[in-house]
Amino acid sequence: MALYRDHGVVLRTSKLGETDRIITFLTRENGKVRAVAKGVRRPGSKFGARLEPTSNVALQLYRGRNLDIVTQAETLDTNRSLREDYELLTHAISMLEAVDQVAQERESDPVMYRMLEGALRTLASEKSPIISVAFLWKLLSHEGFHPVLTSCARCELEFGTAVEPATFDFGEGGALCSSCAAGGGRRISADAIVVISALVDARVRAVIDQPPSTEVLLEVEHLGVGALEHHSERRLRSAALY
Repeated sequence: MALYRDHGVVLRTSKLGETDRIITFLTRENGKVRAVAKGVRRPGSKFGARLEPTSNVALQLYRGRNLDIVTQAETLDTNRSLREDYELLTHAISMLEAVDQVAQERESDPVMYRMLEGALRTLASEKSPIISVAFLWKLLSHEGFHPVLTSCARCELEFGTAVEPATFDFGEGGALCSSCAAGGGRRISADAIVVISALVDARVRAVIDQPPSTEVLLEVEHLGVGALEHHSERRLRSAALY
């Protein structure tokens, strides 16, 4: 087994035996990594508290055949405030699960790592659900999904006073006009298109400073979750928390 070092955000944990846990990380240099943290469930474990979901840690690991082994873990950022606030935690969990679904094991993706650790820090400081919604759309963009919003994704007619968006179709990759919708996709409002456009264009601060209504934000969030589920072909369990 080879020893290596990396930084990683804890995505999730699961019990292993009587005293161990399997920790899933998104690491900076090695992509998604699953590793055994031995003895962390024992009272007084030297780094058990450091390996909680949302924590960003500096790691030393042994590379194993199926699972690596955590030998050292030093805290870089606990993001503890996220775990102490249920509403913030639900939004953080949605980001962690989204990354867990799309990140590839052993495939380096430092951009995704920086996106996640930055979004968690921003969520902790801003305390705004807009951060997690923006992260979903940014993650989709990172994965190559760029929604068509200014024209019909099927017939390509420009939206305006004569042609309005009716639905958002994940398979088509964007909004559809009423003629093309034909009962398919999810209904989308003009306000939701404005917000999604701003988030996709990285104008998150503008959305935070002039937040949409709760109804519109939920619409944008549900569309983002739906797009991610379509892309990954898996359900987001955390979506049931909303």
